[in-house]
Amino acid sequence: MPLYPVPILTDGATHSAEQFRAMVQDLARGAEGITQGTDLKVTQLGTPGTSVQVASGSGVVRGKVNAFQGSYAVRNQGSDTVPIASTGGSPRSDMLILRVEDPQYEGTLNPEVDNINYFQVISNVSSSATAIPDGRTGIPLARIDIPASTSTITNAMIKDIRKVANPRRESRLLTQSPASQSTAITGSSSVYSYFSTAAGWTIAIPSWATTARIRLDIAGMRITTGNLYGAVRATLGASTTLQLTVIDDNQGAVVRRLSTLIADTITISDAYRGTSQLLRAQAAGGSGNVSQIYVDGSTTLVAQVEFEEGPR
Repeated sequence: MPLYPVPILTDGATHSAEQFRAMVQDLARGAEGITQGTDLKVTQLGTPGTSVQVASGSGVVRGKVNAFQGSYAVRNQGSDTVPIASTGGSPRSDMLILRVEDPQYEGTLNPEVDNINYFQVISNVSSSATAIPDGRTGIPLARIDIPASTSTITNAMIKDIRKVANPRRESRLLTQSPASQSTAITGSSSVYSYFSTAAGWTIAIPSWATTARIRLDIAGMRITTGNLYGAVRATLGASTTLQLTVIDDNQGAVVRRLSTLIADTITISDAYRGTSQLLRAQAAGGSGNVSQIYVDGSTTLVAQVEFEEGPR
């Protein structure tokens, strides 16, 4: 295809719809999906019935028919209702998509009188389907897994299969060095305690975040007294505990240093979005432990936290 004769938004020039779709594709970095995590979510009706409702929101749909088709910016202003056919004697899975049918490339719709983008139900898809099963232009929103002899659709039947086209991400690297030696953490009953001189970090959680990948390194923990067997972990706020890491050595009563890390991917709850929560390390002695565990002025704690946006 030849070079477009003038770039977008040149004063006095005329631009084709295809050129604007190319711009949408470029701005979306070639991705497609919903714009933000809450956009176009499919749920049951307020009183469950024979339809579902699609929330307001926007998205980007990549053209599938022609290599130069570009991408479409779509928007649902307010909620919409989509009927779902009842099942007979067998269960069935349907896929609800946001469809774009551009007559420049397919079909016979007239943009002056017809809806070129619309919600469409693809009936009888695989019960594990998460992508549109053929080459039509659209983005998947939900799969509805309907039991046999059912006409009322509930949230339990709706599988969210939306994807954020360009999810927001935010990464932070935090460090901390205790000013003094902590109180000893000891015992053998796997009861966790915070390091008294490692106060942790108060972290602002973005309002759009749905997951967080957290890595916490503890370099130079001080171990004394006897053989060590225990674990370290971290907590975020009052209710989220990261996967523990076992610490184990058989070096006897000598004073030594041990480094370890904790890493986990966690789901951010609705209650935590837009709030600040404390990330802090803990340790515990396990069965057979006779050591004492400290952090002190020779210890460094490093936390890396990456938040990511997804459908919610």
